[in-house]
Amino acid sequence: MAALAEAIGVDQKTVERWMTTGRTPYRRHRFAVASHLGIDETYLWPDALSREQVASASESEIITVYPHRWSVPRDAWGRLFAKAEREIGVLVYAGLFLSEDAGVQRIFAEKARAGVRVRILLGDPGSPQVTERGADEGVGDAMAAKIHNAMVLYRPLRAIDGVEFRLHRTVLYNSIYRADDELLVNTHVYGVTAPHAPVWHLRKVAGGDITNTYLDSFERVWEGATPLPGE
Repeated sequence: MAALAEAIGVDQKTVERWMTTGRTPYRRHRFAVASHLGIDETYLWPDALSREQVASASESEIITVYPHRWSVPRDAWGRLFAKAEREIGVLVYAGLFLSEDAGVQRIFAEKARAGVRVRILLGDPGSPQVTERGADEGVGDAMAAKIHNAMVLYRPLRAIDGVEFRLHRTVLYNSIYRADDELLVNTHVYGVTAPHAPVWHLRKVAGGDITNTYLDSFERVWEGATPLPGE
């Protein structure tokens, strides 16, 4: 408690009042506490912001909206992952385009060796969810084949400490590409293959809810996923 008070420049008794009486700190203090603890302000004080404030902050999280994944600049993926200092996350069924990108794989390897946690979630090729997605996109068994191809292409990366792979059996409504608190989210649209579906470029902003929604979704899928065979 004393350390927190010192870090944000307030008296220790002030922090005690926040914790024992339920008093809500001023906005500048809420932001300072959240930044110091690495926790979103709305998690600590869910009722501190009005709906209008949350909506405004959430709108500020949207950096760009691309009409199709193929319209995302090719180097945007590498630039996103190169920014990561704590966490890289990929949640896809196959995401074959990423596994085929030697530059991205090199970034993953370098980041893992530097202490960044790298987590990659692929669809279980034998799951009914993958079979259904293949049918929905009109590609049939090609979806499972793409996942097998991605697993082969990722083989060198799978041998690096700090890189974790799991298989999920989840109905995905979005593919998520994460670098710390910045995301590229590829929406899934029935009857449309992923390259032709829209992509949201998001960055977490204090008080916003959009990015946290996708980050929480990633964690839920990760918790229910299983390691790749042989790992």
